[in-house]
Amino acid sequence: MSDLSDKNINSKGAAQNTYDAIVIGSGISGGWAAKELCEKGLKTLVLERGRNVEHIKDYTTAMTPPWGFPHRDELPLKIIEDNPIAARCYAFNEGTEQFFVKDKEHPYIQTKPFDWIKGYQVGGKSLLWARWTQRWSDLDFEANAKDGIAVDWPIRYKDIAPWYSYAEKFAGISGNRDGLPQVPDGEFLPPMEMNAIEKHFKESIESNFPGRNLVISRTANLSRAINGRGPCQYRDLCYRGCPFGGYFSSNSATLPAAVATGNLTLQPFSVVHSIIYDEKSQKAKGVRVIDTNTLQATEYFAQIVFVNAGTLNSTLILLNSTSSRFPNGIGNDSGALGHNLMDHNYRGRVSGEHDGFKDQYYFGRRPTGVYLPRFRNLNGKKEVDFLRGYAFACGGGRGSGDGTARQQIGGAFKDSLTEAGSWYMGMTGMGECLPDVNNKVTLSRDKKDKWGIPLLDIDCKFRSNETTMLKDLLQTGAEMLDKAGFKNISQYDTEQAPGLGIHEMGTARMGLDAKTSVLNGHNQVWGASNVFVTDGACMTSGACQNPSLTYMALTARAADYAVNELKKGNL
Repeated sequence: MSDLSDKNINSKGAAQNTYDAIVIGSGISGGWAAKELCEKGLKTLVLERGRNVEHIKDYTTAMTPPWGFPHRDELPLKIIEDNPIAARCYAFNEGTEQFFVKDKEHPYIQTKPFDWIKGYQVGGKSLLWARWTQRWSDLDFEANAKDGIAVDWPIRYKDIAPWYSYAEKFAGISGNRDGLPQVPDGEFLPPMEMNAIEKHFKESIESNFPGRNLVISRTANLSRAINGRGPCQYRDLCYRGCPFGGYFSSNSATLPAAVATGNLTLQPFSVVHSIIYDEKSQKAKGVRVIDTNTLQATEYFAQIVFVNAGTLNSTLILLNSTSSRFPNGIGNDSGALGHNLMDHNYRGRVSGEHDGFKDQYYFGRRPTGVYLPRFRNLNGKKEVDFLRGYAFACGGGRGSGDGTARQQIGGAFKDSLTEAGSWYMGMTGMGECLPDVNNKVTLSRDKKDKWGIPLLDIDCKFRSNETTMLKDLLQTGAEMLDKAGFKNISQYDTEQAPGLGIHEMGTARMGLDAKTSVLNGHNQVWGASNVFVTDGACMTSGACQNPSLTYMALTARAADYAVNELKKGNL
């Protein structure tokens, strides 16, 4: 832990800085922790290292048309050159750059290439997420035990199923009940509609490839208004912030619910340095905070601490929280803290064009796509030469121009651009990444950031199971497009590094034993039972579904448990 001299700490008096609960981070899981703890009556301090972003008021580009941007929503070359990491993110553009951390603002070390995409503001990356929300099943929660990989999850689907329902009902998830066991059905708003080429693709897949099912994606975009939010306006400008509240974010949903209780204190510009461990009580008693701008240090105290800073920052905080009891980071008796970093493998892309359906089009700009759930290794048998499986995020549409005037200039060229072109289908694979002890993060011994906190060193790569899976993914995607009559089929490996999937998970995993994990089955830190970690850091494996809904459910479940334990006098 970097040194903080007592003379530099502004305590203001313990009473003034004491709350019932502290939540570190205000993103998807932090917002849920705030909502649940506040609604259960706890005076809760939420610490956010970035600026405040107020719903509606601070969505400064939400209504800007393309011609309203100086560079037509494209980033100037200088910004791209200065931000090679952030610029690799699909959502980083002139309309959204204010929600991204620029590369030089919070540096880190890459022992191996890893694109850490960061959003430091109230709401975090909940303003930027892709909003796809599939449940996990026991296929996922039992996988480690059955495969003899890493450690077993301490929970099963039955433990989290009611909390999935709880989260879905509040967040608002549009989707269809498809009856597929690998992605259990949930509490859905009416589904959005597939377009003509997607319906054709679905029919072809399901008739030619038994056991494969193309479904409308389950997404946190509101197909009808709920709780004073929405409905979605089909603008597909979600990443700029939605003034209609048409999708779930901390800013539009959970934080307003927390504010409504009168129990929330939201404090931006607060970098959490470490958690303060009390040797006598064997619990955490608070956190050390550095003011983002003034660099002044302050201590805050609480009976419960929820760590929801995002997988990598949460792990950084835990590693930096050292004491004589925990010399290698709080809860790290096992040595597992920092290990088993995972991200979904999004390297495989397949696409094709179709000559049919020229008499059909679609309505609006639907902000979601279609989804092909996992179909490999579902039946308890290893059907292929890799473990686990992959899903496809897909989407179909029509380009502009009929192709006859591509090489022309002048009026003919302009006229062709006003016409609808051929239908196309794009498929992006999402392959599961196995937990591996060698995929890890550590703290630098000699390099610190501007707040005096050690830089995070990331050492992670996709390994043989992921690359073998990728080959199969590319082949099956091309086969399905070919069978459906697509032409000009392309399949390619982006070769992108981990991190760009923005589904970083692991590094403070749940488990059944303090000797092999960091958290127990209720997301409590072993040896510091009043500290809970419920963001991606807690994940024991990665599955091939989008993970954010699982973070929401785990957070609501852990908050309920924490408050009950607090009332019993156990925390």
